Amino acid sequence: MSEAEVTRDGLAGVQPGREAIPGNLPDTAAFAGRRRGGGEQRMVPQAEFTSYYGRPVVKAPAWRASDIAGYLFLGGLAGAGSTLAAGAHLTGRPRTARALKLSSLGAISLSAAALIHDLGRPDRFLNMLRVAKPTSPMSVGSWLLAGYGPAAGLAAASAVTGRLPRLGTAATLAAAGIGPAVAAYTGVLLADTAIPAWHEGHRELPYLFTASAAGAASGMALLLAPRAETGPARAAAVLATGAELVALRSLVISAGHAGEPYRRGRPARLLTTAKRLALAGTAGAALAAGRSRAAAAASGAALLAASAATRFAVFHAGLTSARDPKYTVLPQRLRHRARTGTPPAEPAEPAE
Repeated sequence: MSEAEVTRDGLAGVQPGREAIPGNLPDTAAFAGRRRGGGEQRMVPQAEFTSYYGRPVVKAPAWRASDIAGYLFLGGLAGAGSTLAAGAHLTGRPRTARALKLSSLGAISLSAAALIHDLGRPDRFLNMLRVAKPTSPMSVGSWLLAGYGPAAGLAAASAVTGRLPRLGTAATLAAAGIGPAVAAYTGVLLADTAIPAWHEGHRELPYLFTASAAGAASGMALLLAPRAETGPARAAAVLATGAELVALRSLVISAGHAGEPYRRGRPARLLTTAKRLALAGTAGAALAAGRSRAAAAASGAALLAASAATRFAVFHAGLTSARDPKYTVLPQRLRHRARTGTPPAEPAEPAE
């Protein structure tokens, strides 16, 4: 034992390290000493990503899946449906055009109802129209809905009553022009948040939502339109499914570590279901829908369910990534190291 005495300058006679307790090392690293060839072998534990008091770094939104995921799906269905309706209107497919105009009006009405239900009061949506801010996806989306809703309503009313055909055609074209933006803006809206699984895939998310919306609108056409008029819808279903699968794969890859929630748990199961339904619906549309009304309806229902499953999968993946700190911390560290050229941090060598 060493002897120490207290002086005015502190402890005297202390030899640091002589009485150190094995294993009492700094929190930044842990080492187990083991003699091998006269040296120390360093044992570094796997890094753990934690946060202050174990709380998430990003606060998960308090959104209900039935409201917000339903809003995402229905808005996309409405926007893409109006585009297909305009094509059917201009190419002499009146029954298909009428069915899609009505379904788009119903979808956007239910979408707005889901959004207002989540907001709690209708006046909160109206308050978002008090200003127009081009840099805010929420503000742009609010104005898109405000312009799209009346156009879709006029187009549907004219198709049902047969009155004011010129106004109905103008409204149909207006809804078709705004429709793609309505289908895509929700992807931009999610990507503009700090939720890791959404933000890290900000380039691909709008394309995924657009392709998924096109698949849903094609499915609605197959479900409601006469078999003789479903040719364009069958072709659109094939293209939409291919684009959706490519966009989804690109999203998961480009999101890096934050894309892990898409491959695990509920989001993974939903995405697997969505892929199977989309492929089954597309195969039915391409091979059997032109010959059988029942096959067309079944294919359309599968495509609609696939689009809905995709939106719910993206929604739940975002919430999962917000709850785990590593999906926020690790991508930020990797970007910082890539930007500064800093190598991964190494713990200091233990004293001999």
